[in-house]
Formats: sequence, structure tokens, C-alpha cells
Amino acid sequence: MFEHDNEISNHSGNRPFEDIFRASLSRRSVLQRSALLSATGFMGAFVGESLLTKAASAMTHASSGTLVAQATGTPNPVIGFSPLTIAQATSRNPDENLPEPTISSDYQYDVLIPWGTSLQPGGASYNGNPNSRPTAAQQANQVGIGHDGMWFFPKNETSNTEGMLCVNHEYGTNPHVLGKAQPESLEDVRLSQHAHGVAVVAIKKESGKWQRVASNNSRRIHLNTTVAFSGPAANSELLKNKANNAPQGTLNNCANGYTPWGTYLTCEENFNGYFGVGPAGTWTASDRDRRYGVTSGGFGYGWEKFDPRFDLSNADYANERNRFGWVVEIDPMNASQTPVKRTALGRFKHEGIAVTVGKGGRAVGYMGDDERFDYCYKFVSQASWRSLRARNMSPLDHGTLYVAKFNENGTGEWLALNLSNPALKGKFKNQAELLVYTREAADLVGATPMDRPEWTTVGGNGHIFWAMTNNSRRTTTGPGSPQAPNPDGHILEMVDSDGHTGTRFTWTIPFIASETHGEGDERTFSSPDGLWADPDGRLFIETDGGQKKGLNDQLLVANPQTGEIRRLFAGPAGCEVTGVAITPDRRTMFINIQHPGDGNPAVSNFPVATNGVTIPRDATVVLTRKDGGIIGS
Repeated sequence: MFEHDNEISNHSGNRPFEDIFRASLSRRSVLQRSALLSATGFMGAFVGESLLTKAASAMTHASSGTLVAQATGTPNPVIGFSPLTIAQATSRNPDENLPEPTISSDYQYDVLIPWGTSLQPGGASYNGNPNSRPTAAQQANQVGIGHDGMWFFPKNETSNTEGMLCVNHEYGTNPHVLGKAQPESLEDVRLSQHAHGVAVVAIKKESGKWQRVASNNSRRIHLNTTVAFSGPAANSELLKNKANNAPQGTLNNCANGYTPWGTYLTCEENFNGYFGVGPAGTWTASDRDRRYGVTSGGFGYGWEKFDPRFDLSNADYANERNRFGWVVEIDPMNASQTPVKRTALGRFKHEGIAVTVGKGGRAVGYMGDDERFDYCYKFVSQASWRSLRARNMSPLDHGTLYVAKFNENGTGEWLALNLSNPALKGKFKNQAELLVYTREAADLVGATPMDRPEWTTVGGNGHIFWAMTNNSRRTTTGPGSPQAPNPDGHILEMVDSDGHTGTRFTWTIPFIASETHGEGDERTFSSPDGLWADPDGRLFIETDGGQKKGLNDQLLVANPQTGEIRRLFAGPAGCEVTGVAITPDRRTMFINIQHPGDGNPAVSNFPVATNGVTIPRDATVVLTRKDGGIIGS
């Protein structure tokens, strides 16, 4: 919808990753590089150098002590399915893209919970009729639009056929949701607001097919749902308005995470685009507003015309925008729970959060800030997540937030974002203010600007993978940024020190998207976005725009150790393929199709057969192997 690659809010002047990467290449030995290049070619060189860097990292020393990278321990996973070829996934007409999905011959797919599906069987639903739309009240009880990050929570630990599916609803344009360019009433605004947020939907596999089923725990969380704040900034004056309105809602819910204690984490990304200046108002952006991309016109939703919460010129709601840009925790098994915004995780354009258990049982979360030249973050709980919860304390409220600085030699540092950091002393009144303006704190400590850090995932061997989607504005290369400009993106691999809890890491780049675009190269992809690493070492890659060779956005399976990539699925024209969830046995995978046809029925009518009339609807797609095997194998 919104071309993120045209946005930039970071004017800190911090040394960008591309510059560091270029210097890091020049520092590597000629012998190492020439041997790798002769053996594998340019792309293979990056894979080979990745392995060499990992082997050397255990011997790397820093001034503060010895950096010991954990052993790779990575198996060589089999990717055994027949790949979906470019010919199978593209139209014979070079001016058209296929309006319906295509899939590997070893797989099959079904469609689940498209936009407008009622949460409970028998409720009012929307079927894509171009002459109607749901009412605001109906949409509040229906699956939203903009399906994105999600996770499956089984009914019990081993259930592979029943559970709760949590799905983010990132956005929907006015023409798509309202059938008009601008809202004309508060009812229109409420319909748009209720299409955003999160759906928690009970699903079950019956007669061989997954479907929505009745449950008291199914619910919608949207812009007018009561929410709560917790953590260091919970009681900050920066989160209070003169209007004294209670905190409500979550929006632009992009990627996600899930916790060891069974809760869902939804991440607020481009919140800035929903605010604007009302018809009779005036407003001047502050430096802090500009750092978060807040502008007088926003993305053109027009909510500010009828809802004072989103009117930047209304002094009674001056801090409403500070209430967004957080990670929100939801209990999928308890519909009475109030969603909680965890302020210790910082406020920025959260793409997602990959949570793992680190040394001492501490919860560790890796997070990307999805904008050109913004940063990579991690959070480490102050104690074991089990001990904190035993004391009725959230592991996501108590801990340290860090931002990444990348070095030329394939190492990096995690810089603490708290008032104990000398670079931040005297810069903020308290930790609450620092967290509300996390980007400003990260600028001050010298974090490394990246190429749109999006999804993160932690593999079975503990390696962290980051999707760097693209950056056409980059002019020089550097640490973590291998190309300038970088319109096609890359994937970065990280090994963190001290069981994920340390302040040092090593980094490599196993995949550069542009290096898959050679003539006849069936691995081709651009703009990696969604990621999931399975326990066997496979990396699932989803894309968002700019695919080459006539391809639609796609799902691929890769082996980071060998560079092998196979295409599993391609979505309908105009869509983004996003969201990954899996059943415990890994024999069912859920992915999402976002904005099929870009909302235009002349491009695609997914999920119904092509007819040129029905409004396309975002939906979840259920993937299974025809032989019942593990997904990706």
C-alpha cells in the first residue's frame, strides 16, 4: 500500500551498515576471497565467507573480553519437494500476472478465514460483493483485512487439529474497505478502524479440512478496544491526554511473535500514517514527530475528519500518537483479558519480535524497525521468565533494551538503551521518556542504520536471521548492507554471545537477493520480508513486492548453509505473501495473502475464481504436503 522505501525519518548521521560492509570486504584476506570465488562464484562466496567467519568468530577478541560465538551446530536440511518453476508461476502474457495462486506439485492449499468472515459460525459475513460493505458493527465481529503476521496456539501442547489462530490485520485502503476514496462519516471511520487490529479465531480440522468453529475465546481487537500499558512508561505523562480518554486500540499490526508462556505478541508498525490535521486545524511537526514520520496528511485515511483522537491539531489529544508503536501482548485462550502494550520493548515501527529463551532461562526478543536507515533491537529480561512470572511480574516489563552497532570485521555490539549508558545521561528526564522516543535514544548511542529491518526468526541452532527488505536510497555499502543502492534486499545472519544475553555478536550475509536474478536462475526473489526458521535448519522466506521474471510474491524454502533455494508457492497478482504459523507436527503451515490484486477486482478476485467482479479479500492459506510429510521437506 504505502511505499516504505520512499520514506526516511533517520537523519542522525550514524555510520550506515553499507559503509561498514564495504570496509569489511576490503579487510578480508585476498587468499580467502580468491579461493571462495573460484570455487563457488560470487553468491557462493558470501555463503563460504559466512562459514569462515563463523569458524573464526570463536577466536575473535574484544577489548572488554573474549567474544565466544556459539558453535553453528547447523544440520544440512533436505529440501526435497519439487520446486514451483518460473514457467509454472507466471503468465504466458508478459503484461499480466497470474490472478490466482500457484503451488509446488507436491503440495496443496485451502483458503481459510478471508476478510469479512464472521468470528462465530452463523454470523453476518461479507463475501466480496462490490456493491456493499460490512457495517462498522458487523466488521467488529468479523475477520479484518490486511492479514499479516500470525501464530497458531494448539488446544493442548500436542494438538495438530484444533486451536486458536491469531492473525494481524495490518491495513486496508479506503477504496478497498469503504468503496470510496475518503470517509464521509464517523460510521465510515469506525468501519475502517474495525477492519484493523487482530483476530483471534478458533479453528479445527474436520473431515480433512480446516475451518472456523464456535468458541468463547474468539474475538476481535481493533482501534476501539480497551487496552492497557505496562512497564517503565506505563504511567508517563507522555501517554496521557488532556481529554483523559482511556487507552484504546492497536493498529497497523504487521509481524508478530509468541512467548514461551503461551501468549501472542502483535507489533504496531506504521502508526504515523493514521494521524492528520482536521479540516479547521493547524499543526507544526516537532523534531520528535519528524523522527517518527508523523505528517499533517498521514497516509490519507481521513480519520482525523471525524475522530478527534487522530486529529493532530486537537490539543486535547496531543499524546494520542505516543500510544502507538508498541508491542502488544494478547492471551489467545482468554477473551476477557485486556491486551497489554509492553513499553519496556520500546516505541518504534515494530515489524515483529522473535522470542527465544536465553541463558539462565531469560526471555530474549529480537526486533526490527521497518524503515530505511533504522535499527535492529533486542530485549533481555532481567531474570528467568519462569521466576518473574512466579512473582506475578511480566518478563516483558523487566529487562534491558539494546540496539545494534555493526563492525567491519563481522562482529557487533549491543548498546544498552537506558540512563546508565553515558551517551544517554542527561538526554532524557527518565526511562519512560527514553522508551517513548526510542529512536532518538538509538540515534544518540550510535546504532547502525540498516536497510529496512523486518522479520526476525531464531533457528534451531540459535542463529538469528533478519530480513533486510530493500533500500533504494542507499549510496554506499557498509556493515550489514552489501549493496548500494539495494532495491532487492538481503538476509542477514547473526550469532549472539553468551546464550543470547551478551552484548557482542557476529554477523554474516547468506543471501543477497540480486544475486538470484541471473539468467535461468530459478531461485530468484526480491524484497524478503516474512521469515521462519524451522528446527531442522530450513529458512522459509516470504516476499513483498518487486519480484523479477514476471513472478508474483512468493514463499521459498532455503538452506543458509548451502545457498539452495526452492520456490514452494506464489500468490495471486498484486498481493504480498506474509505470515507464517505451523502446527506442532509441522505438517500444516498457515500463510497469509495480503491485498490480493491491490484490492482491484480487475486484477484478482481471490479467494474466489477469477470473474473480474468480486472484490478480492485478504485470506489465510493452509499448506500441506500431498503425502502428509513435514512442510519444507
